[in-house]
Amino acid sequence: MNQRTVFWSVLALAALTSPAYAYLDPGTGSILLQALIGGIAASVTVGSLYYQKVKAFFSSVFSKRDGK
Repeated sequence: MNQRTVFWSVLALAALTSPAYAYLDPGTGSILLQALIGGIAASVTVGSLYYQKVKAFFSSVFSKRDGK
């Protein structure tokens, strides 16, 4: 299949769609918001853990040695 065939196929499918008349209740929005906040919290936690490891590595590499 070449790009022109794919383009015209997608265009035809988009032109032939019909309205869904779907309903999203407030609980769905709440679940989506909760998932978004949870994903952000998980990302911050993982970032913090890796930041602590990187910080500990560089502080051990560049620390002053008392014996010299």
